Amino acid sequence: MAKKTAAKKQDIQPLVGKELLKKVKNLSHLSKREKAKECGYEIGGRVNLSSFMSAILEAKGISLDGDTNGDGRGREASYRVKVHKNGQIVLGSTYTEKMGLQVGDEFEIKLGYKHIHLVQITEDDS
Repeated sequence: MAKKTAAKKQDIQPLVGKELLKKVKNLSHLSKREKAKECGYEIGGRVNLSSFMSAILEAKGISLDGDTNGDGRGREASYRVKVHKNGQIVLGSTYTEKMGLQVGDEFEIKLGYKHIHLVQITEDDS
């Protein structure tokens, strides 16, 4: 029976995307290593922190590999915006698509010193 349990643990895929970010948020009380382990980034008893951190960055839409949008159309997301003449800042569809956002998704705006932080409001927050 122990062999069957070990085989099942190896079949489990590490969390990625929104599922990973949600799980990490729920595990805020744990260390980085423990979070990685809980999210499936342990192989053969060793925690792969590098893969875990890369997956978090990818889930947040940040690529360290210099990947482009891949379809050859339009501009590549630059992660920079400018304030328009009317005072608005527009986030393009490249970002919303990359994050998997849907029409009607809501965000809380938190202002800091020289930064704006958008926090997605989920059903759990309601």
